[in-house]
Amino acid sequence: MFDSIRKDIKAVQERDPAARSSLETLLLSSGLHAIILHRPAHWLYKRRAYLPARMLSQFSRFMTGIEIHPGAQIGSGVMIDHGMGVVIGETAEVGDGCTIYQGVTLGGTGKDKGKRHPTLGKNVTVGAGAKVLGPFKVGDGSKVAANAVLLESIPPDSTAVGVPARIARIAGRKPTTLDHVHIPDPVAQEICRLQFHIDKLEKRLRQLEEAQNTARQ
Repeated sequence: MFDSIRKDIKAVQERDPAARSSLETLLLSSGLHAIILHRPAHWLYKRRAYLPARMLSQFSRFMTGIEIHPGAQIGSGVMIDHGMGVVIGETAEVGDGCTIYQGVTLGGTGKDKGKRHPTLGKNVTVGAGAKVLGPFKVGDGSKVAANAVLLESIPPDSTAVGVPARIARIAGRKPTTLDHVHIPDPVAQEICRLQFHIDKLEKRLRQLEEAQNTARQ
């Protein structure tokens, strides 16, 4: 546990330009306090001591404004910057080296039991106000933009933006799997299909009319 705390302090020192010293970080970083308090809460939760685990997590929420369910798995070297309003659900998993900004929700959808919260790979960054909802994985090294709402898995080294979030870049390049400019028009395609069937029916009707006229003669 103490080794994890050292890694968490180092993560803040490396990624937060406002952190001037390890002592200042340890005393004043609410994100670090939330993670430190989560470690024993998670330890209790794994040993089925649910009530004291929840009591400790609620105390942490009261003190920091950050709500981490004791069942959530938090890796080492994780930084929660500012942190106010962060919510991390029971079955969420946060990989080593992740960075989470204020207002982020790692939540579930619906009332399903079992795995219902997201899994963040290593070194994932989730921007302020982003919502990552559902039991899927965010690939290693990916970024979720501020205020994005991510509802499906994304591959490693991706950048997801928007509501609902879509992949804007993969490994620094725009994805080539979807061309929003030259994408086929589904309405035009349906009209063409209907016109084809109309032409076919008209041709058949003319053939029947000609056969009927021939029979009369």
